[in-house]
Amino acid sequence: MRVSNFIKSVIVGVPVGITFLDIVGYVARVDGISMQPALNPDKTSDDYVFLNRWAVRSQDIQRGEIISLISPKDPELKIIKRVVGLQGDLVVTLGYTRAVVKIPEGHCWVEGDHTGHSMDSNNFGPVSLGLVTAKASHIVWPPSRWQCIKSFIPESRVPLNVSANRTASI
Repeated sequence: MRVSNFIKSVIVGVPVGITFLDIVGYVARVDGISMQPALNPDKTSDDYVFLNRWAVRSQDIQRGEIISLISPKDPELKIIKRVVGLQGDLVVTLGYTRAVVKIPEGHCWVEGDHTGHSMDSNNFGPVSLGLVTAKASHIVWPPSRWQCIKSFIPESRVPLNVSANRTASI
């Protein structure tokens, strides 16, 4: 009887677990220095973040949020970046082919916090919202870094057409 109960538990548990990971979210390790100092501020250890898939199901993404997305350069790779601009925004770029870009409908502009050490929209341009897979909501490891991830845009990166009053509420 115990073996059959175990098999029933596995038959029910595995699909429930997979559904949870696919719909709600999962924990992932953040590699590299591109998001310093928000993530991985200490070069000796990596942060692990909760990637909330539920939060992006309606593509309701806001400026300042840190998101996970499929890399436009390599579809096998997931990257994590901060949203700097949304559709309609005018973004001053940092070395892109044009000095100012108007973000097209259904796209966003993403950047790493460690300017100059990040493969981001300044390299590949605006990103389709369809590539966004999750929102990083919490740092869950190491325990000394447990915290909610704050949404903000550095003052120097606020889109040209976004007023100072609007950015204060981000």
